[in-house]
Amino acid sequence: METKRMRRPQQPVPAPDSEREGPFWAASAAAGRKPPRLMHLHPSTVLLLLASLLLICIALSGAHRSFPLDRLRAKGGLENGTFPSLGGPKDRFLHGLLAAGFDEQSCLSRYQSVLYRKGSPHVPSSYLVEKLRNYEALHKKCGPNTELYKKAVEQLKSDHGTQSTECNYVIWISYSGLGNKMLSIASAFLYALLTNRVLFIDRGFDMADLFCEPFPESSWLLPLDFPINEFDTFDMKTPKSYGNMLKDKVIGNGDDGTSTHSLPDYIYLHLSHDYGDYDKLFFCEDDQRFLRFVPWLLLRSNNYFVPSLFMIPTYEEELKHLFPEKDTVFHHLGRYLFHPTNSVWGLITRYYQSYLAKADERVGIQVRTFETDAGPFQYVLDQILACTQKAKLLPDASGQDTVVSTPKTKSKAVLMTSLNSGYSENIRNMYWEHPTVTGEIISVYQPSHEGYQQTEKQMHDMKAVAEIYLLSLTDVLVTSAWSTFGYVAQGLGGLRPWILFKPENHTAPDPPCRRAMSIEPCFHAPPFYDCKAKTGADTGALVPYVRHCEDMSWGLKLVDRNEW
Repeated sequence: METKRMRRPQQPVPAPDSEREGPFWAASAAAGRKPPRLMHLHPSTVLLLLASLLLICIALSGAHRSFPLDRLRAKGGLENGTFPSLGGPKDRFLHGLLAAGFDEQSCLSRYQSVLYRKGSPHVPSSYLVEKLRNYEALHKKCGPNTELYKKAVEQLKSDHGTQSTECNYVIWISYSGLGNKMLSIASAFLYALLTNRVLFIDRGFDMADLFCEPFPESSWLLPLDFPINEFDTFDMKTPKSYGNMLKDKVIGNGDDGTSTHSLPDYIYLHLSHDYGDYDKLFFCEDDQRFLRFVPWLLLRSNNYFVPSLFMIPTYEEELKHLFPEKDTVFHHLGRYLFHPTNSVWGLITRYYQSYLAKADERVGIQVRTFETDAGPFQYVLDQILACTQKAKLLPDASGQDTVVSTPKTKSKAVLMTSLNSGYSENIRNMYWEHPTVTGEIISVYQPSHEGYQQTEKQMHDMKAVAEIYLLSLTDVLVTSAWSTFGYVAQGLGGLRPWILFKPENHTAPDPPCRRAMSIEPCFHAPPFYDCKAKTGADTGALVPYVRHCEDMSWGLKLVDRNEW
């Protein structure tokens, strides 16, 4: 049975300071005098001052967009949750992606994150914005404690869950590491959008401590008294999985999608890496027509299965309108769904302001190895240096002491994330002991080094969320092959990373890395089946906007036509 946990209350956050206390007023008060009054000046002097002020305003109005955010941060623009106006409210709401109406102090990251990240060139479509507002209304109507939700639950308890209901649901089951969780939640949410279902997430051990509620006036957390709670036992052998019920002929569907058997009260969708051929029929059009009659779908996955949704003809037109840029799905949905709680946001902002804010450029390097030994490994270090220097992300260390830096020398802050501290220590020492050939000053930082992955340990997961977000705030990014941690960072940041190829035989690969085709994550375990032809097929060659991944030859990822 699943342990029922109560969400801990958020710590109160002090209210913003009054906006009237600007620097001019503060300086005057500190000097013990009142600001000068224009009425005591000669009229000609007043006119001259006003003209000068007008010229200054004109100059500032053209320059405010390029005014460095770091200088605003350094001047306390983000203290106590205050929000300087940069580009107007459209930037704040990410061109309509985010809804208004939230208590801002309860989730500071929702509207403050724009201050730490460069503006995205990818603007959500008006159709996606409208779809999200419609979904929010549906979630409010069918969410926890509503009469419609209670009615649907009563039907589920009475084993008559397939009677006609006004609200249909998909429940995401907490499973796997943090990166996998975020990718599968985004996938499940897109499926909910496409099928007009309400998404609930199983809170697992600490999901409520990591992310704020994304939907206004309603919760996305599955109520603790939900009648099905043996989620830990669900796997590929579960009798009520869609694949097993098809294989055992417990259910069947006709050509029109209607059932040829009595329908169960719910269906479990096993979409994890170990799913079988019958489970994979979920991605076929006939099976989707059948599943629409089932009010409750319970979904367990550690995959970003979005690319295969794009190959279901039923959803093709809808997805075209939602995402005209096909490689921006996670970029938009991730920024919509995942807002770190105030506790996690504090970790992010304190680290950023302490170590990264003042640098001219920020370079993110995410290191993930799949060796059984802890490391560090010299061949991995060699690969990192070969990649960053070949791609001109970091300069070479000359080994000479004749390069002299000046106050105008460019500085780069390198943010490294790894379970092991050895890689960052080696690179930090290299740039400390030897000057760079360009004269640039390189600083290397690593927030944590946990040693090994500790899934569902609260502070470990909080640090993981913080590091993912810090990586997403960098200017350029290097990620490790096969790593969902890196996929999430690149998607949130809208960054097309350099991907470090997976080493073989303890040897640094040549070439060491390559630039990603798109900012989208990779679907690691896609089906290789042509639903229409009912035969095996290379699903990376069926449509032009789904290609095989750079780091995993059998994986699938979305690309935009102008990127390949």
